[in-house]
Amino acid sequence: MSEPAGRSAPPGRVPVPARPVVLSGPSGVGKGTVVQAVRRTCPQVWVSVSVTTRPPRPGEEHGREYYFVSEAEFEEMAAAGRLLERARFAGHWYGTPRDPVARHLAAGVPVLIEVDVVGAGQIRAAMPGALLVFLAPPSWDELVRRLTARDTESAEGVERRLAAAREELRAESQFDLTLVNESVEDACAQLVALVTARPVIWKA
Repeated sequence: MSEPAGRSAPPGRVPVPARPVVLSGPSGVGKGTVVQAVRRTCPQVWVSVSVTTRPPRPGEEHGREYYFVSEAEFEEMAAAGRLLERARFAGHWYGTPRDPVARHLAAGVPVLIEVDVVGAGQIRAAMPGALLVFLAPPSWDELVRRLTARDTESAEGVERRLAAAREELRAESQFDLTLVNESVEDACAQLVALVTARPVIWKA
């Protein structure tokens, strides 16, 4: 039986969110920007920090942008089942550590995980109860505009991103629901509502 509204948790018990929320979508849709907005506007939401084998860039801190580890450490984590998902990109490994997610959920903290569409599928396999949210662009033309407006890549690089985005858009049907990123503020508000306004269960 669910806890009546307004009642406090019994002594020694805490409310536990039923599941983490996983945000994904095509390259250029603005996942990182929306997640940054969630961090600013809703600090009670814990955003998962990925582990990576790439070296830190200027200004990055261990445990803030990423957990920076060696190839050997990453392999040990993967072999021990301590990663919810992993992928290799540009010669380096990236992954989502399992233990911090489990600890925050157990403490009753709303959890948000940002990954690519392949990683989202891996998390679903590892945590079948996770809520998968697909962030979609208002239109294909708008996604092309956002990708080309970066002006930080060659024409070939942009074409590679567009090709990847086409494939990623096809994965939308595998997600539980879709948010259209018309504006960062609206997408952020909808995402915060999903992460924080979920049913809870009571756990000793």
